[in-house]
Amino acid sequence: MRKWLLGVTAALALTALAACGTESSSTSGEEDQDVTIGYFPNLDHAAAIVGKEKGFFAEELGEEKVEFTHFPNGNDFIEALSTGSIDIGYVGPGPAINYYLTGGDVVVLGSAANGATLIVARDGSGIETLDDFDGKSFCTPGNGCTHNVQLEIMLKELGLESNRVGGTVEHQSRIAPSNMVAMFEQGQIDAAAAPEPWGTYLVEELGAHVVAEWNDVFLGEELASVVVVTTREFLENHPEQVEAFLRAHVKSVEFAQEDVDATLETVNDALFDLTQNRLPEDVLYKAWERMAVTTDTYPDALQAWADASYELKFMDEDPNLDGFVDTSLLDSILSE
Repeated sequence: MRKWLLGVTAALALTALAACGTESSSTSGEEDQDVTIGYFPNLDHAAAIVGKEKGFFAEELGEEKVEFTHFPNGNDFIEALSTGSIDIGYVGPGPAINYYLTGGDVVVLGSAANGATLIVARDGSGIETLDDFDGKSFCTPGNGCTHNVQLEIMLKELGLESNRVGGTVEHQSRIAPSNMVAMFEQGQIDAAAAPEPWGTYLVEELGAHVVAEWNDVFLGEELASVVVVTTREFLENHPEQVEAFLRAHVKSVEFAQEDVDATLETVNDALFDLTQNRLPEDVLYKAWERMAVTTDTYPDALQAWADASYELKFMDEDPNLDGFVDTSLLDSILSE
């Protein structure tokens, strides 16, 4: 199974390099321009993967007018969006919020998935509940990322803080999922706030135990793990393309909701094409139960996450997300 994880890591590293070289088509000013869609090859990006593999985006945008680029992390996605290398796509809320609050041009058009954060502890770590994190260590994919904030705000409610702010809980950030596995195996870390399917992988394959289920973590059922974003400039200059994209997005979400077996097969096939390895089926199905593929967007949850990030001192200024979310076009499509 280590081979699969290393394959994912290597493939995504190559993807990041390729994404940096993609030329933008968003400045052409033509309504029939190509549209470049960004996404991650992750389970909670199922809507993006289904839409690509089942041809929903090609049907709505035109087969010769749609391109895809996948990314290893949210920062690379946001950089591509800011430079015009991609026009629209799927990303976690944290990077999008941070970019918006620094004056970046980004708008949330809707949601693609909610949940998908699992807090797990290594067998033998001595952690059974969140109260046991005192003097222990945990890792996350990034400093101040969605999962990091979700765990740290829960710890703060118990009077615990990370060493980042002088507390007694050690946080190691920017730990890739494959490295989480190695660190758990070697006893180098006690716990993780992990995105799916990695959290479930640690439980099923390494014997880790769940400290907080996805729907028990902070904002677990309402906080989007994946949002659909574009720039205001692209939205205003190419509304027909945005509407076509959203129609395909709705088709993808409905397909994923109605046919789980076919969706998971499609996702696993896509991962195989990328890495030449597949996720174990039990991990895939159990991880799927820890998230919800949906178009439902909860702006209040996004604001609450940003407020928590500020409370934890990941942000210097009190966040105001007014204008960050605009689901009017998606709402119009859904009401037809």
